[in-house]
Amino acid sequence: QVQLVESGGGLVQSGGSLRLSCAASGGIFGIYIMGWYRQAPGKQRELVATITPAGTRDYEDSVKDRATITRDNAKNTVYLQMNDLKPDDTGVYYCNARVVKWSATTDGTWGQGTQVTVSS
Repeated sequence: QVQLVESGGGLVQSGGSLRLSCAASGGIFGIYIMGWYRQAPGKQRELVATITPAGTRDYEDSVKDRATITRDNAKNTVYLQMNDLKPDDTGVYYCNARVVKWSATTDGTWGQGTQVTVSS
């Protein structure tokens, strides 16, 4: 089973940037669809971005002009570059690995999350 560890979160001002990292171990990284999700207090966890093994990317509409997801299969790492951050981007950001886009029986493997706080 793959294990995921996120890093790179922190406190930034509106308009600032962060680069989040997710390091994977214990699995075959190249077969996974990798994703970033976030959850604010009192809200549901929501998709931010995904990237397939072939490099196809999908973004949530609210971040599509400000976020870039990349993967480095040699380093077993996926990144999320976030620019022009806004207070609404505040939340815990989670890394996810799954072998199919959607499954009725599993939502894949999750990391512990990294906190992103954007001040106004």
